[in-house]
Amino acid sequence: MRELVETARQWVAEGRAGYLARPVTEQGFGPRDPAGAVLVDASRGECVGALYRGVFDAELVAEAGAMGARDTARVCEVSVRGAEAVEAELTCGGQAEVLLQPLGAIPAEWWELLGAGVGVALVTRLNEAADQAVSEVVRATDVPRDDAGRRAGELLDTRRPGRDALYGQSGLVLVEACPSAPYVVIGGGGELAGIIQRQALLLGWEAVLVDGAEEAGKVIRARRDGACVVMLSHDEEFDVPTLRLALELGVPYVGALGSRRTTARRREGLIAAGVGEAQLARVHGPIGLDLGARTPAETALAICAEILGVLGARKAAGALRDTDGPINS
Repeated sequence: MRELVETARQWVAEGRAGYLARPVTEQGFGPRDPAGAVLVDASRGECVGALYRGVFDAELVAEAGAMGARDTARVCEVSVRGAEAVEAELTCGGQAEVLLQPLGAIPAEWWELLGAGVGVALVTRLNEAADQAVSEVVRATDVPRDDAGRRAGELLDTRRPGRDALYGQSGLVLVEACPSAPYVVIGGGGELAGIIQRQALLLGWEAVLVDGAEEAGKVIRARRDGACVVMLSHDEEFDVPTLRLALELGVPYVGALGSRRTTARRREGLIAAGVGEAQLARVHGPIGLDLGARTPAETALAICAEILGVLGARKAAGALRDTDGPINS
């Protein structure tokens, strides 16, 4: 969604009759972008953005063109199967309900906050006929007024983009959350640090290398809501104050690389610095998921996988084969 900000602003400024399209419900398709959306200009037959690799672009252009002058919403059903899904390079076929809204019905504040990198949610309430909708912006700091507001806060807390459809007496409510991207603060240098940074960027996160407690403190304070601290240094004057600060500020993820002995040494240092048991339990050390990692690349993968699981509020990572329920939840 964030990649559409400049185009959306430009179209609004030009007075173009553009529409924002994104899924309300979806089934199948395989792995997909939870913030996938597309801008549609029906008059020019143009689509900007990525939604199911463009397989429905022509259909969405037609649906947008069929909207009434007074309609502020339209929900259309789309599906793809077999050879068409293969041709579009989708993992598998699927079906979805896609919501179209004129750009004029989307609050300007939504695009402003997305452009600024702020974590924010959009709550869209549709009437029973699904031809009228009202959208409002919800920030992570807002006090929830209803179930939709509470759900928006929950999705933002995961630090991962997400959508959810709620059904009530008055109709459908779509909740879309675009948290600020995780900001991985890597304490220490070396080969592993560089690989973790590249892995984080591959995931669409931000990452920075810091080489001292003072520098780390400045970065963590500036990005405390999205910071994920990965401590690689074994220097007690660097790792203990940095980890203590991260715990005090309540950053979403705090991890530290090292042997059992190094982990015990850090724990003693943190206790001496006044860190309590509850906070100590938040430190992921030794760091990373138990994937049998040996090489720097494998270790970086294990670390980023653990960050992903923690941000997604997974209590324990395991094989999908051994779980029940939706795979992409």
